[in-house]
Amino acid sequence: MMGKAAREMEDYEGRKQQFDVRTDLAVEEKESFPGDGGEIAGVSLKEWEHKKSRIKLTEVKILNDNGAKSTGKPKGTYITLEADKLSEKDEDYHREVSEELAKQIERVIEDLKLPMKKPGILVVGLGNPSVTPDALGPKVLNNLQVTRHLKKQYGEEFCEKHHMPVLSGIIPGVMAQTGMETAEILKGIIYETRPDLLIVIDALAARSVKRLGTTIQLTDTGIHPGSGVGNHRSGLTMESLGVPVLAIGVPTVVGAAAIVHDTVSTMIKVLSQDSATKGMGEFMEQTTPEEQYDLIRELLEPEFGSLYVTPPDIDETVTQLSFTISEGIHLAFFEG
Repeated sequence: MMGKAAREMEDYEGRKQQFDVRTDLAVEEKESFPGDGGEIAGVSLKEWEHKKSRIKLTEVKILNDNGAKSTGKPKGTYITLEADKLSEKDEDYHREVSEELAKQIERVIEDLKLPMKKPGILVVGLGNPSVTPDALGPKVLNNLQVTRHLKKQYGEEFCEKHHMPVLSGIIPGVMAQTGMETAEILKGIIYETRPDLLIVIDALAARSVKRLGTTIQLTDTGIHPGSGVGNHRSGLTMESLGVPVLAIGVPTVVGAAAIVHDTVSTMIKVLSQDSATKGMGEFMEQTTPEEQYDLIRELLEPEFGSLYVTPPDIDETVTQLSFTISEGIHLAFFEG
């Protein structure tokens, strides 16, 4: 006889193909599982929180093809830092987040087993600098201290002697600006510069408004087609580029249909709790979440297209986060 958890998982698998609210965050895929997500075959889950900074960390490891099918994410490690105060102008707190991000970067790099302690690193700022929600990557690059030119100018031992990484960076732009796929540009750069590691910075799409600008995802799986605010056409992965790819992303947009769906779900709960409107709430509860979402999308998309929403202070948020992420990279690779 099939157990309850197995039935729930089978039902989830059957519904997932029809009801797929856009998200680039593995932690949000985890939240859509029946249970806490830790019981899914092929998925390892670990959660912890720092008492002082209140930074919540979630590590989702997708171990095999079954886990990849269940989550809709490629195999690999996904580490999420959630910090509600990231939206505030608090330099000390942002420094704490940078320090934690540096620790997690070091963890992932250690798991990658790169051939040297201080590898050559190419940092790639993905996105369109002219579109604020998509400008995170270029802004991070503008804050980075690159050093590869010092090695070229002063010799092979200069960076090692001064405890610096061999760090270079590129803002490849978007296809509408260059006429080229980002992957095509990077293949040429990789061929010429021979980095040991790529770190790609990208703006992501979330399922929940509360995660906009307050969540940082770190993964060793790279960037895959369809992900990010720019909906990348080609993947930036170890398989496609021949170099390990570490991706750092922050959600800056959420789909309008997902916002309306969350609002409707809240409205149904309120209607069901009030005696005067209980009947209406119960009637609306008879429709499944998938049917509600499909209806909302059918109503919205003919009128507005695939509409995405971003906070009104996104320019300030992206600027703050660009310093936080660039500082995390500096702390991970620069000694002292």
